[in-house]
Amino acid sequence: MTLFMRNFPKGGDLHNHLAGAISAESFLEWASEDGLCVSLSQGRILPTKCRLATPGDIPAAQLHARDDARAVMIDSLSMHDFVPTPADHSGHDHFFSSFGRFAPVLGAHQGEMLAQARDQAAADHVVYLELMISPALGSMVKTGDQHPLHDLDLDAAHQALKDERPRLVAEARRDTDDMEHQARDILQCDTPAAHPGCSVTVRYLFQAIRTMTPAQVFAQLDAGYALAHEDPRFVGLNFVAPEDNSTAMADYELHMQMFAKLGALYPDVRLSLHAGELTPSLVPASGLQSHIRDAVEIAGAERIGHGVDIIWEKDAIRLLNEMAQRRIAVEVNLVSNAQILGVSGAEHPLSLYRRAHVPVVLSTDDEGVSRSNLTEDYLKALTTTSLSYADLKTLSRNSLTYAFIPGTSLWDGDHVTTLCKAPQSFACADFLKKSQKARLQLQLEQNFAAFENTVSHEPLFQ
Repeated sequence: MTLFMRNFPKGGDLHNHLAGAISAESFLEWASEDGLCVSLSQGRILPTKCRLATPGDIPAAQLHARDDARAVMIDSLSMHDFVPTPADHSGHDHFFSSFGRFAPVLGAHQGEMLAQARDQAAADHVVYLELMISPALGSMVKTGDQHPLHDLDLDAAHQALKDERPRLVAEARRDTDDMEHQARDILQCDTPAAHPGCSVTVRYLFQAIRTMTPAQVFAQLDAGYALAHEDPRFVGLNFVAPEDNSTAMADYELHMQMFAKLGALYPDVRLSLHAGELTPSLVPASGLQSHIRDAVEIAGAERIGHGVDIIWEKDAIRLLNEMAQRRIAVEVNLVSNAQILGVSGAEHPLSLYRRAHVPVVLSTDDEGVSRSNLTEDYLKALTTTSLSYADLKTLSRNSLTYAFIPGTSLWDGDHVTTLCKAPQSFACADFLKKSQKARLQLQLEQNFAAFENTVSHEPLFQ
């Protein structure tokens, strides 16, 4: 089954954080190249050169010759071999704290990170990748510090950022340009030695960090909406950081109001929101009642990331029906949910969403930190619920149907749109020319045809 699913065409990955998509080994290699040191006692990459008098600090370059130290660092920077201990007892806490432990190498290696993410997507037979990134984040946060959110007046806050907004958007676009140029050079795109990742279409969701002050959060969102409005590479926004964080919980309603305000100003910008990445063990019952609903009904989210606590939402059945009617897709991250929340198997709401006819897509979340990939999420889905081959194809097709890439869908319900009943017709060619989404969907259908032809002639699968 693993061999089968590795080669199964998977459409898109719509919930993928670039910073979390990279392996610990790559971070340690870059730390070595940058002349940085690591703290074995803290399990982190240090932002400066070594202070050799500090016990447990060694040059990252020495890890090549010290397997024991290297293993300590890999375990600390990822979920590799995670076993709860009295000092590190929570998969949730270990997962989220790992980002701070490899943060010193992130800024200088964005291009290499993008190249790796694209190659990994190609290895998983993904044709479209929606990556969450935060270009110019530091400048946006600093701008928020300079423009306090007085009396929570969002109109005044938006107006106060009028002069800063173009500068922040320009910086974010330059950072993205640099990242993409570096990645293309590494992947050797448009050359005979081009990597498979060159064939993966990539778009971005600007991700804002929700555990900061209201002014800092609003400055990120204000600039992020303007960025997505101006730069077609950015197809929407999202929110990141632990949803159960005390600030994220206390300011959740305010954050939804921020999205509603800016969404009204930029109606062309799409929104996917992390919501319901919670369990009763993380927050009190009152904190489980409305995050998914508020993301849908107040913020206007078109997709929900995780959505694990749906059964604890107030009037969950009505909410499920609303999501089904409005076609609000849920980005299900099975490996991540098992590691962070301890929710898997029959306890996971994947089957519930499917029975309620809520659109579902499978995605990776942070495949580098999780030591996973999209194939493993599909395999977990097979063990979580009863899926036919047709169901697997629907999950794959959903990942392009509900992607934020522009254009009319190739699919009209369960059937190819009438214009492309004859794929070689002029009408179909004209339709495809006008729709990026339809072109990707046609590519997926061609991949399905090739895969099914190969499987039907492969003795291993007979």
